[in-house]
Amino acid sequence: MIRKLPVGVKQALRERAAAHGRSLEAEARAILVDVVFPHDFVVEWIDGCRDLPAGDALELPSRGEGWRPEVFE
Repeated sequence: MIRKLPVGVKQALRERAAAHGRSLEAEARAILVDVVFPHDFVVEWIDGCRDLPAGDALELPSRGEGWRPEVFE
């Protein structure tokens, strides 16, 4: 894979891969992809919303007269 890694890195990577249920190669690939292409939480969240089932329409409360700013003199 990658030569001249510090002592213990390969073993730690093996343990991390096992914890995620992946091979050593798949874990290294996932780490590299995450670092090179960091996840944008908002984009992922919005993409995930597409898969949600449609729900009932929300009932919006009446706005009434609305908010009026406080006047300080």
